[in-house]
Amino acid sequence: MTSTVSRPPALWPLLLCWVIVALDGFDLVVLGTVIPTLLSTKELGFDPAAATAVATAGLVGVGIGALTVGPLADRYGRRLCLVVCVTVFSVLTLAIAVAPTVFVFGLLRVLAGLALGACLPVTIAYVTDLMPSARAGTATTLTMTGYHAGAVLTALLAIAVIPDWRVLFLIGGAAGLVAVPLIRFLLPEARPERDAAPRATVRQLVARPYLTISVGVWVASFMGLLLVYGLNTWMPQLMKDAGYGSTDALGLLLTLNAGAVTGLILAGIVADRAGTKRVAMVWFVLAAALLAFLSVRLEDVTMVYVAVFVTGVFVFSAQVLVYAFITQLYPPEVRGTALGFAAGIGRLGAILGPAVTGTLVSLGLAYPGGFYVFAATALLAVGALAVIPARAPAAVATPQPAAAEG
Repeated sequence: MTSTVSRPPALWPLLLCWVIVALDGFDLVVLGTVIPTLLSTKELGFDPAAATAVATAGLVGVGIGALTVGPLADRYGRRLCLVVCVTVFSVLTLAIAVAPTVFVFGLLRVLAGLALGACLPVTIAYVTDLMPSARAGTATTLTMTGYHAGAVLTALLAIAVIPDWRVLFLIGGAAGLVAVPLIRFLLPEARPERDAAPRATVRQLVARPYLTISVGVWVASFMGLLLVYGLNTWMPQLMKDAGYGSTDALGLLLTLNAGAVTGLILAGIVADRAGTKRVAMVWFVLAAALLAFLSVRLEDVTMVYVAVFVTGVFVFSAQVLVYAFITQLYPPEVRGTALGFAAGIGRLGAILGPAVTGTLVSLGLAYPGGFYVFAATALLAVGALAVIPARAPAAVATPQPAAAEG
């Protein structure tokens, strides 16, 4: 598959891709920042069961969006997909601020998730096409810093405006609407040239020689997003249950995502030199050890923040390295579809993470049990990556740098 986008890439397309991913980062943590307030005030009818249902339903929408809209973007144009999806997401996010009931709140989250779900895989595929293959890891992880930069900014805003939770959704929706005209006029279209390569189909992902690869990356993405969403949705509540104050809990959520940004910058550089598969496995192992360590309540506040920061360094960049690995394993004509399915199936993990943790919260078992569940999840991701070959199948492989081995 070839693209109408020229190389080397201009600054604006890369920056706009970063901004689109930052909107996903906003969506990642916004519910986690407002859940403690909604639970304590019972506003709109929220209780632990309702909060779990809303978190789960919103992620169902995101998963469906990733599975269905991504392939359409490969066919009809990625810029058009991004303009429509960001617009719909932004309008619905603004509407959440005036939701009268928990049901309407949840319904709007589902519909916004349908629009937002396609943005991440489409954006990663776009950036991969822009950048040389030797920088695939760095390109993916640097773009994904927007994901956690958005999360960090949202956590900072939450500290400033909570308990006025509606302001968060107003700001998030308005930011998206500001980005829409910039995407429309400054982002070049990247439409596959239909005569240049056969049209990608989902069947290719489960046919030889890709079946083992697809199953492995789907399981790894599932586990990685279970960690990302489980932690970001319930981290403030977990830390409150551990005995830390409300302000500390939000501060730790901010610290977790600040660590993620640092980890993404580091992970891409290391992966391009040492091999994406090898680095992703090491990252998940370290994430498991650090998550288990967080089950111990620390009296020294500084040590708590250091532990959470380092955990963020490895947990979130491990998940993004799975996406970077995908771009190295599949040929260009199937890459967008492969990323969409990995993201969509991974969103099932994003659904399960908040649901399982929410259940533990309801049962009074979230601390320390939640951290043990997260540690085991990271180890399952290691097992999934272990069965995947380190490079693309030789029969259809595109040229890869030597550093892709691992």
